[in-house]
Amino acid sequence: MDYKAVLFDLDGTLLNTLDDIADSMNSVLERNGFAPHPVERYKKLIGGGVGDLSRRVLPDGFNNDDLAVKISAQMRDEYSRRWGVKSRLYPGIDSMLDGLKKCGVPRSILSNKPDDFTQTICNHYFSRWYFEIILGATERFPKKPDPTAALFIAREMGMAPDDILYLGDSGTDMKAAVAAGMYPVGALWGFRDAEELLASGARLLLQKPEELLAL
Repeated sequence: MDYKAVLFDLDGTLLNTLDDIADSMNSVLERNGFAPHPVERYKKLIGGGVGDLSRRVLPDGFNNDDLAVKISAQMRDEYSRRWGVKSRLYPGIDSMLDGLKKCGVPRSILSNKPDDFTQTICNHYFSRWYFEIILGATERFPKKPDPTAALFIAREMGMAPDDILYLGDSGTDMKAAVAAGMYPVGALWGFRDAEELLASGARLLLQKPEELLAL
């Protein structure tokens, strides 16, 4: 295997953002009279963006569009104050990024997190490393697993899709990689399990971030 660039997912791949997302949304749910979810449950709830999460957290019979829009707006406000409280790089991410930097491997990030949060968070946690493109969810492109944004990044990087290794932690990421013609690699330290990753098209699973350097 000989790849010329790496495209990363963000949440669950580079950063463990689970607690800050869960704490923010649970605060919003309780404010609106709904029961909070266990933090671990958010591993299955997140991944499709704020709007998708806002529908998934609501009880059956309450997940109508108007309420979901309200919950989504409150979540954005709450998360704007909490995104950096508990979130941390996964162990080994720093040395992996150092290794890629030393080898001169171009790197980009694609997230379903709203783009404004994606830019702010990446600027905070990844100031040591240069990324060619950092892109979150915007109205310009449909969200993953649609491959449009991934293909846009490939073009902007001047790379053919099959020259890019895509590292992500969810079935959404693997489906996006497959659809874009990139090489899908699953991160087992993230939010989802091996079964989901393989069923969604992962060609390889990594136990630790440093294993990426061998590829």
